[in-house]
Amino acid sequence: MTTVIPDKPWIETKKKLEEIQKLTTDATPTAEFETIRNFKPKEATAKVSVSQPRRLMPGWKRVLDLTLIVLTYPIWLPLMLLIMAASKISSPGPIFYRQERVGFRGRTFMICKFRTMTLHAQTLGHELHFHRLMRNGAPMTKLDARDPRIIPWGRFLRATGLDELPQVFNVLRGEMSLVGPRPCTSLEFAKYQEWERERVNAPPGLTGYWQVNGKNRTTFQQMIRMDLFYAKNSSVLLDLWILAKTPVALLKQTLNFVQQPTITLTKLNAGTQTAPARTGEAGKDLC
Repeated sequence: MTTVIPDKPWIETKKKLEEIQKLTTDATPTAEFETIRNFKPKEATAKVSVSQPRRLMPGWKRVLDLTLIVLTYPIWLPLMLLIMAASKISSPGPIFYRQERVGFRGRTFMICKFRTMTLHAQTLGHELHFHRLMRNGAPMTKLDARDPRIIPWGRFLRATGLDELPQVFNVLRGEMSLVGPRPCTSLEFAKYQEWERERVNAPPGLTGYWQVNGKNRTTFQQMIRMDLFYAKNSSVLLDLWILAKTPVALLKQTLNFVQQPTITLTKLNAGTQTAPARTGEAGKDLC
């Protein structure tokens, strides 16, 4: 929206100054008078841009998130404390891992997760793998199998989605919602096509339409289309439907952790290679 400041008051003032100059023809105009007479105020001609107000998360979504978090805290809080204790015992270093992600309307924020890798672990290999998946049409599987960087219990936390439980605090801060597209990293977002970036028109979530409709069995393009569908059709009923399906999706994901063949993390720059099935190791979604 723009506001144009009227120039009528200035024109009237300039005319009065010129009339004063005519009455004093024997006097030499002062420098101040010449400055005023020749001054062309920007406000008289320019359009002033008025910044749009910050777009907030829909009110119904915020109320639903806070209500469900308060009602379920006897479940998620003890579980979180148990995982914190197990992580502290099994691996030295911080319990939580923070990473910048792209959120609602493109605003960045620091996402919070349980740390599942060793300290100072390099992530370049996973980033290269993800960038290949963005265009080659392969399922969205993460290279977790036989990855020496993953700490004890790390694979279990990643496979069951429990590593993302601390994002409850992101929801409480209003940076995320319980339901929505998974927030991507800034590096990933920079490689999106213009139409793919529309997925940030919905607040990012802990679970979402994509997560309960195939998840790492789907391709990157399928994930984007599901996220766009949700962004255009989000509602209370759709969120409740997704939340109701999430426990079943997590159960299937946990069973796949034991049953699916695994992928080994070798020669990342040359590409991925399949490995014999190994109990207790499986891929995880990338977002």
